[in-house]
Amino acid sequence: MSVLGAAATPAAAASPGRSSRSASGAEETRTLDELYRAALADGGKLVVYAGGDTPTQQDATKTAFRKRFPDIDLTLIVDYSKYHDVRVDNQFATGTLVPDVVQLQTVQDFTRWKEQGRLLPYRPAGFSKVYDGFKDPQGAWVAIAAVGFSFLYGVDAVGADAPKTPLDLIDPKWKGKIASPFPHDDDAVLYLYSLYVQQYGWEWAAALAGQDVRFARGADSPIGAVLRGEKQIGLATAGTLASTSPLKWVVADGHPFMAWGQRAAILKQARNSTAAKLYLNWQLSDAQQQASFNGWSVRTDTTLPAGLKPIWEYPNAHLDGFPAFMADRAAVERWKQTFALYFGEVKGDPTPGWLGLHPGA
Repeated sequence: MSVLGAAATPAAAASPGRSSRSASGAEETRTLDELYRAALADGGKLVVYAGGDTPTQQDATKTAFRKRFPDIDLTLIVDYSKYHDVRVDNQFATGTLVPDVVQLQTVQDFTRWKEQGRLLPYRPAGFSKVYDGFKDPQGAWVAIAAVGFSFLYGVDAVGADAPKTPLDLIDPKWKGKIASPFPHDDDAVLYLYSLYVQQYGWEWAAALAGQDVRFARGADSPIGAVLRGEKQIGLATAGTLASTSPLKWVVADGHPFMAWGQRAAILKQARNSTAAKLYLNWQLSDAQQQASFNGWSVRTDTTLPAGLKPIWEYPNAHLDGFPAFMADRAAVERWKQTFALYFGEVKGDPTPGWLGLHPGA
């Protein structure tokens, strides 16, 4: 489905006599075009800090948004979520806030920022259709995408001899053929590795350490390694069950993978709050949700590709486990340091580059 939609497509079906400003906490009822005009009247600028691995990772989002709303001056900055969150904290502390919207993997920050009164409560159109685990009841934040991490392989590279479960990855035949992010550099990767250890034991980690795995920074690094033919298997990275070529992303019954809702929120001090509202409404629109790279949606009413279940119907995705894991920072640190003992210290520059204190200013 086109990400543009019809010019007069409402952000939500408007109810007679009901305005987005008439009742506290009501869902937005203005159309995307009405929000667009309001955002232009408020200055037409928008700055988004997005979690990710490379400067170009959100290019498709920027292109689609700019095509739909060409007169909005959008700045979208990609960096590791663990740098964006402390960057925003430092901007709060120094009175130099840059972004209007934050969309990050560090789900625990949204709970903290809500408690600190940093987030603007807002319910975009379609909020009531978002899966309950993917939204704050008061509208402080809402997930705009469902993301999963598991392992994948190059279909042509492995042929019929394909790994079916994470246990297969420690078979000696795969030695030197696996790429993975450092688990102690990315908390989603860390959580997946922790699930493997909890199910298979530390023996699995010890065996993997003997597999001559190519570890790198950036959760998308295994995808590139497999696509370039440098490795046959990519561990702990994103993918889709809706496609099997040239890569097959594997989710096996009875074996863990992990998924989460990438949370987004408008900062209460945002200078461009109307454009921020436009952005959230657009991200939650049915057209955008159907255009997701992996086929999954945060909404309960989106038609998914054939054979795909809503992400919350996969018990081995551990949707509820990830926020709990992220909230226990002491345990996270213990997992990180333990994996460093198995796989060595994290090496390499951050893949988005060094962005400093105020990117996008």
